[in-house]
Amino acid sequence: MTDSETPVGERIAVGLAALGRPAYINLGRTGVLPPGRDFEAMRAATHAVLDDAYRAGVRWIDVARSYGSSEEFLAGWLADRGHPDVTVSSKWGYRYVGEWKLDAEVHEVKEHTAARFAEQWAETGALLGKAVSLYQVHSLTVDSPLFADERLVGALAGLAADGVPVGFSTSGPAQADAIRRAFELEVAGTPVFSAVQSTWNLLEPSAGPALAEAHAAGKRVLVKETVANGRLVVEPPPSLDRIARAHGVGPDAVAIAAVLARDWRPMAVIGPSSTAQLAENLVATKAKLTADDLAELATLAEEPAAYWRHRSCLGWQ
Repeated sequence: MTDSETPVGERIAVGLAALGRPAYINLGRTGVLPPGRDFEAMRAATHAVLDDAYRAGVRWIDVARSYGSSEEFLAGWLADRGHPDVTVSSKWGYRYVGEWKLDAEVHEVKEHTAARFAEQWAETGALLGKAVSLYQVHSLTVDSPLFADERLVGALAGLAADGVPVGFSTSGPAQADAIRRAFELEVAGTPVFSAVQSTWNLLEPSAGPALAEAHAAGKRVLVKETVANGRLVVEPPPSLDRIARAHGVGPDAVAIAAVLARDWRPMAVIGPSSTAQLAENLVATKAKLTADDLAELATLAEEPAAYWRHRSCLGWQ
């Protein structure tokens, strides 16, 4: 259980997946974004969230090459505000191809190759430079060609040797297998990866044991999709809604508090679409869930394959 208030700066990161591009799969997003979602309006909305997050104590921001203009928005904010104490993580592997259209036929394209890594690392570096403290393979799966690509693995190891920690994110029902396989990768006896960012939430907790192993091995663990792309907020299960009401908070706060209650100490990556959503999410650091609460919430878990099938049906909007 959470016995006291969680330090925001130590356990919460803000991700810009829902703000760096006009369309995304998160539920509960469309009504709080700027009308029209033009480039300048989304930049302003991003900066407003970042300002409020910083004031609240958040010091970790997570972006990606495929999150539209998230790196550009973040770079501009850092240049304007001059905050030297912000940790930045980004990801490579997907290219944003949505052309700032809500109705794009395809929004992003995945490619795990040495050429894509070199290209996107150069693009990230041009925008964020030495601000990047963690560079991650985006959505690594157990069958990724990365595992057999010696040139790519060597390039990642080289980046780590140059002082930029290298990690990976995971998706899909076999996350645990991908996590374990990735942490076995070594070059000249040195592990390639030092961090992982995986989906873990009340509906999809199957990666938990593998993430606990990673934490025990000294790896940094981040958790994404903490509110299941908005499902736990827009359509909360009755037990989650009841527990939230009992604590006088929203279902998002309870869902994020459940992440923070893991004994493997993850950093929870939240993805607010507005300053109001950010404030509601951050209440999680003050929520005091009981052992009974956590036991009841554990019954919400879905079968992983079913969860990921549902997620794949969420429309970009």
